Amino acid sequence: MGAIVVIGAGPAGTCVVDRICANAAPPGRGRAMEVHVVDPGPPGTGRPPGSDAPAGEHALERIVRDAPCGVRVRVHRDRAIGLTESDGRQLVRLMGGGTLEADAVVLAHGRPGVPIEPAQQPEAAFAARHGLLHLPGGSDQEPDLENVPAGEPVLVRGAGRAFADLLAPLTVGRGGRFTRGRRGEPVYLPGGFEPLLYVGSRRGVPHHARPGYRLTGEFRPRRFPDEGDARQATAKELAYAYYQELFTAHPSRTRTTWAAFEPAFARAEQGGKEMRALVTRSVPRFADRLHLDRLERPLHGMRFGDLAGLQRWMHGYLAADLERRADPGFSLDLALVRALLDARLRMAGDPWFEGLFGLLADGPSLARQAELHALARAGVVTFIGAEPRIEQGEDGWRASGPTVPGTTTARTLIEARRPRSRLDRCADPLIAALYARGECREAAGLLDVRLPDGRLVGGDGSVHGRRFAVGSLAAAGTGGDSPVTLPRRADAVARAVLSQVSGALVRAAA
Repeated sequence: MGAIVVIGAGPAGTCVVDRICANAAPPGRGRAMEVHVVDPGPPGTGRPPGSDAPAGEHALERIVRDAPCGVRVRVHRDRAIGLTESDGRQLVRLMGGGTLEADAVVLAHGRPGVPIEPAQQPEAAFAARHGLLHLPGGSDQEPDLENVPAGEPVLVRGAGRAFADLLAPLTVGRGGRFTRGRRGEPVYLPGGFEPLLYVGSRRGVPHHARPGYRLTGEFRPRRFPDEGDARQATAKELAYAYYQELFTAHPSRTRTTWAAFEPAFARAEQGGKEMRALVTRSVPRFADRLHLDRLERPLHGMRFGDLAGLQRWMHGYLAADLERRADPGFSLDLALVRALLDARLRMAGDPWFEGLFGLLADGPSLARQAELHALARAGVVTFIGAEPRIEQGEDGWRASGPTVPGTTTARTLIEARRPRSRLDRCADPLIAALYARGECREAAGLLDVRLPDGRLVGGDGSVHGRRFAVGSLAAAGTGGDSPVTLPRRADAVARAVLSQVSGALVRAAA
């Protein structure tokens, strides 16, 4: 019997297991498979990306129950702390004391944590002196949200993926629930034990939802010479992909053809007067024009008289995002996301690009964004604007900023910002040991893997035949698998793992 160990039961690990089951050869044609899934926490709920599992069901539990004949899935509620090799067999050491022996191992347990950043240490010391609660970001452990007080203001610094991860345990995890409104939108019914989250970030807005549609036209990226300015060249590539989809898939919303627009666009300087004039006369609707600066800093220069005014604007912002990301008429937004994915490896480490990528391509699903909107309408989440200043005061932390006057005070501060990954400071013992032994190497702060099969690349550039990585810890040629790319990547990894374990007996691709 062949054995596979998948480390991590989150979206990436669940998706890999799902694709292993889908791609496994029919009984009688290949070896029987035993798939071990290792994760110290309970499996996540909902659908693995690309699956038709019923919503709300534990996805991994469904896979365990529906695994095909010849494949047995076993879940271990334990932490993998070591990975070694003996006579070609992979040995996964568990914190609980056991060891799993496998033909192949898939690392899918999320970005490796790093120690608390030095900049956060004064906040931790201040909290200890004054009996406050400070939950730092980027450590190797999940934040202890059980101690977050109910019914009290809590400051949250950061509105990206780390912030989104906080919402479920602090809301539905405390007895709240979502129901449906008259138009089918989610409505949050508090359980009475939620904190009051006051959220600020550099931009002041959460990440955009992932588009819920496919491209209408054909995505054909084009590179432009950077001529000493990689950002300008990349911005032009993004705009090119955006307008290519608009002109070829939605020609009724333009005044000319792509054949006429494309050469003029290619000649024009990115963001210059000639390009602006070309777009203005060729694209009549303002909503169809790409304004990267406005997308990147939607609250720049805006001032509100009070928090209530900002909340009204934010509710409209979230509603507009949900509407646009659900409308196939705006498939040009998905073309922009595809262009971001195409450029991510070569722009790795550039703060402007990585911030833009996170905002536009690494956001929540439409369903999760709709739930955030519901939490905002219910008053559980309150946005405090862009560029918040959080200072120490006698009564706790005080947040203020340029978007609204006044301050917000709280005795709890949650850092919801993901620090840049670094394998040389990795707090995960398994990955740290691999890196120290030269059995993996870093790419853009993540694990370097070979495309398309996700095999782990060693420090000397060699490719390991039995170790794979997928998900947010794998560089995967794009600086980390996003929710957009994960299903396709997980399928490629699953097929490679099965070929390694069972020879070539893998179900033919559809």
